[in-house]
Order: sequence, then structure tokens, then C-alpha cells
Amino acid sequence: MPLFNDPTFLLLIPAFLLALWAQSMVKSAYKKYSRMPTQKGIRAAEAVTRMLHDAGNHNVGLERVPGALTDHYNPKTEVLSLSEEVYNSSSVAAVAVAAHEAGHAMQKHEGYAPLGLRSAIVPVVNIGSSLSMPIFILGIVMSFQPLVWAGIVLFSLAVLFALITLPTEFNASSRAIRMLTTSGIITTPEEERGAKAMLRAAAMTYVASAIGAMLQLLRLILIAGNSRSRD
Repeated sequence: MPLFNDPTFLLLIPAFLLALWAQSMVKSAYKKYSRMPTQKGIRAAEAVTRMLHDAGNHNVGLERVPGALTDHYNPKTEVLSLSEEVYNSSSVAAVAVAAHEAGHAMQKHEGYAPLGLRSAIVPVVNIGSSLSMPIFILGIVMSFQPLVWAGIVLFSLAVLFALITLPTEFNASSRAIRMLTTSGIITTPEEERGAKAMLRAAAMTYVASAIGAMLQLLRLILIAGNSRSRD
């Protein structure tokens, strides 16, 4: 089958290696800066509440969730979830992660357009992601180009989502640093450098994901073109 016996598979190797590198960067940064306590000693959970209240946002719920680095913000329910490791920690890594999620909460509070767009297309992206490859493979097997391109179009929704995610994540990190300093959670240049390094490492995972999605889309287009030329 062209999907599996095609040299375009080599396009995925750089994406795979980049993803591994990005994950190792996050783990390394988190390990390093989780050992660096902030001078103020404010726990991440308390830091989130302070930063949001200082910014005039009193609508966000806060909860603790199991797992490591499972921190996230749900703009639909306006609940900010901190992982067990982060919730009670006052390390530079913990408050940086918490502040990043608080940045997303402020995006929702202020009507930041990319976050709203990303949230709006999530249902469509989920459907497209689950159906794109089965439809694409079926089109290749049947040598039916409309199905092949339908699969590509559906997969392109995942690429669009990954690209929209980039400015959303970078903006949340910028907001995080401002809130950390404005609210007095971090107070020294060393702490600020550590928080920025932690957030940069985390951002690289989203960059890797976007590059991987684009390379996969390019691969599918090349396979579709090769399949059509053989037909």
C-alpha cells in the first residue's frame, strides 16, 4: 500500500526527533527549576489565585488533578487544573506552569481571539482527526481520489488547530511572566530567567507538534499525487 511503502515516510523522522527533543527539554527544565525555590515561597495554587485577582479576574475555579504536568485550563468551564506536583509547590517551575495556565484564563477573560477560535473548532477538529486517516486509506485502497482528498482536507483541520495553538501558547507565556512579576510571585532576575526558560521549553512541544502535523500533511499530499499518477 502506498501509504506504508513510500519514501515520503522519511518526512516523519525529523518530526519524531524534534518531538523527542522537545519533550526532553521540558523534562530537563522542569527537573532543574523544580529544585529552585522562589524567595517568596508562595505555593502555585495560591499564586494563581493572587495573579488572577490582581488582574481583576474572579471567575476562575481551581482544582488539583492527578498526574505529572497535567496542568491545563478549560475555557468552557473556566476551571484551572493544576497537577499534584505543581499545586503545593513554590518552586520556580511550579509557579511558571501555574502562571501559564492563568495566562490562558486571562485570555478568556479578555476575549483573546485565537483562544476563542481554537475553542470553537475543537469539536470539528476532533471529528476530522478521527476520520481523516481511515477515509484517506480507504481512498488509496479504492483508488478513489475524492475520498483521498477528503481525508487530506479533514487532516488539514488538525494542522490548522496546531497553528492556531502557537500564538495562543506564546501569548499565555508572555502574560505569565508579567503576572508573576506584577503580583510579586517571583522577585529576582534569577527567578525570572528560570521561569522564562521553563516556559520556552514547554512552548517547543507545541512548535514540534505543529511541524509534525505540517510534515504529515505534506506526506499525505505527496502520496495522493503519486497515487493519482499511477492511476
